[in-house]
Amino acid sequence: MRHSWGETVDIPTGYLNTASIGIPPGRVAEAMRTALERWAQGRTTVAEYDPPVAAALQGYADLIGVPVSSVTIGGSASALIGLVAAAVPDGARVLVADDEFTSVTYPFVVHRPRGVVVDSRPLAELPGAAPGYDWVAVSVTQSTDGAMIDLDGLREATERAGTRVLLDVTQTAGWMPLHLDWADAVVCAGYKWLLSPRGAAWMALRPATAAGIRPLAANWYAGADLQGSMYGLTPELHADARRFDASPAWLSHVGAGVALPWLASLDLEAVRAHAVGLANRLRAGLGLPPGDSPILSLDGFDGASRTLDEAGVSHAVRGGSIRLSCHLYSTEEDVAAALAVLTS
Repeated sequence: MRHSWGETVDIPTGYLNTASIGIPPGRVAEAMRTALERWAQGRTTVAEYDPPVAAALQGYADLIGVPVSSVTIGGSASALIGLVAAAVPDGARVLVADDEFTSVTYPFVVHRPRGVVVDSRPLAELPGAAPGYDWVAVSVTQSTDGAMIDLDGLREATERAGTRVLLDVTQTAGWMPLHLDWADAVVCAGYKWLLSPRGAAWMALRPATAAGIRPLAANWYAGADLQGSMYGLTPELHADARRFDASPAWLSHVGAGVALPWLASLDLEAVRAHAVGLANRLRAGLGLPPGDSPILSLDGFDGASRTLDEAGVSHAVRGGSIRLSCHLYSTEEDVAAALAVLTS
């Protein structure tokens, strides 16, 4: 058991894999256990899940710096991005990063039969190339290696050219302060750095962007009056972004309703300094230059994955490289455990 930012986290030494799965703080796990017990005992009601859904919505809005009225909920990042991709016009040109995570790219690629063009460029080239495209869709922090887009450069280039921007912050929100009300769409899955159960995701939409999107998965939960939206043929959906809501995975939002407001209450500059600082100690211990991301990708360590597993160092392998990631609950001991294997 370790103590982190006023919470407890029950993980062994060597957990460096938040980029795959985030670990819930004690309060999040306890909320989940209580909800599970109530369900198992037949004591739950539909209405009791509304407050955690609302709390997570507000937490997400606070984490990325947007009005809560602009945020909708879904089950995954790709499903939410799919709403945006379905709304781009025939023949639209979309720019993505080379080796971008496919939850960002595939929702656009499947529209090639109607003339949608999807091109990829190296991440660093996206701001310069953006003016030739209708949309740029990119993860702020790349899943493969932790590389980060130049947000200021991308904003300046796209605002000048009128290019729309979709940002995926699944590998960014929760450790880095964000102010993204300028982006047309900002999507995030909660089960990594937001320390929530899988099955909860959010997307913020600028009003002009939302106006051009059809609520393709319209359902009772998107109704302005939930009780009045369960039957009939005349949908009266929310006037704001909630009209795009998917019916929530209740238990997932129970956890998210605790995790996101807690993360939003923290000094995220301090969280970033902690997580990136530990990642840079890993880099320094391996003779690598410092970076600005808590995710690092290591080449030239053939066979190290098995040895790391045997030593109890949780990690991932992406593109044939070892991927390690540090979050707010990571410690010097975690870094030392990894370095003991990788420098031997």
